[in-house]
Amino acid sequence: MKLTSYEQDVLNGKYGEGIKMAMQIQVAIGDTFEADKMVPITRAHVALSAQDADVWFAEKLLAKGAICKISPTVNPSIDIKYLNEHLHEVPDVGKNIVAACNEAYRKLGATLTFDCTPYLQQNVPAYGEVIAFSESSATPYVNSVIGARSNRESSQSALCAAITGMVPNYGLLLDENRKAEIVVEVQADVKDDFDYQILGWCYPEKYKGLEIPVFTGIKQRPTPAGYMNFGAQLNTSGCVSMYHIAGITPEAPTLEAAIGNNKIKEKIIITEKDLKETRERLCNEPSKINFAMFGCPHLNIDQVASIANVCEGRKFAVDTWILTSSLTKELAARSGYLNIIQRSGGHIVADTCIDVPPCWKPYYHTVGVTDSPKCAYYNEIRGIKFIIRPLEQCIEAAIAGEVLE
Repeated sequence: MKLTSYEQDVLNGKYGEGIKMAMQIQVAIGDTFEADKMVPITRAHVALSAQDADVWFAEKLLAKGAICKISPTVNPSIDIKYLNEHLHEVPDVGKNIVAACNEAYRKLGATLTFDCTPYLQQNVPAYGEVIAFSESSATPYVNSVIGARSNRESSQSALCAAITGMVPNYGLLLDENRKAEIVVEVQADVKDDFDYQILGWCYPEKYKGLEIPVFTGIKQRPTPAGYMNFGAQLNTSGCVSMYHIAGITPEAPTLEAAIGNNKIKEKIIITEKDLKETRERLCNEPSKINFAMFGCPHLNIDQVASIANVCEGRKFAVDTWILTSSLTKELAARSGYLNIIQRSGGHIVADTCIDVPPCWKPYYHTVGVTDSPKCAYYNEIRGIKFIIRPLEQCIEAAIAGEVLE
């Protein structure tokens, strides 16, 4: 890479050891991907995890004097106070690592949003904006739905970008790398948010490559939750950092525009039968359940409203957890949804992730219901079996204490 005199000074340690370490990592990434230069960013999002490696890296940069030039938003942590009061006393090891993680990121200069959907609120980029986002649902959303430009950053590389205020110029930052090479013809009726969960899981089952796909045959624009679900599953069962939907997403006004000068490598057809088979493999058989969990990615206010509409005046038979951003929880309170859900025996908990180990130990080796394949996949390691259903069916199951069909 060709560095400016300032960038070379940073690399040489003129401005401190913390920013030097971040720049060393970024230059190594740039060399690996044959970037020609560094380019400035305007936003960053770090997939904080409150786990050992995450805390070690953040504390190492902090000890070297690093501070963020671009204050990044961050992924969920744990609302320890709420869980202590309503679920169980979080073990000291969990409290300690969460406190250490939160403190390290606070001192680094992060904006402690504790939300995995920054692209919906708090940190929304514009079309063409060069940014550095980690988080598996965030990268495909900002690239595909908004038309901003981010590579699929790790939490570490996104934090380095926030500290230096720049990223190597490669990959999805370049026009030529944002065009489709795989055409996916959807010969199925994709009509609601849950259908996008299934389609997002199905495509990587049929094609495992890293190339950008363009989906055809989708007539109706997805809701924000549909887009969110779609990208989350594409990037959980596969590794899709960007996609196009012909005639819908901003860089694909036509199929031809999505492809550009690329030669199509493969054409994939996804039928109703394919989606049905994916759903049958993924969703598990009906059974009694011990709890219900929603919010991977964090639910938006429309999804919370849907839950409240189903459960109003009724009682949950099992523990029911709805994970949101703090802003969405506040909106739910103002709109009356929080009261409805709490009167039904459910919980809306902000700032919290389904994938922070100390958090959900009482449910290890039990059966839950969720609308999110990503939630189910992440919790397999803890012996939690999730039955996956559309959101409204999940709420009915939580009221009944079992999935009936």
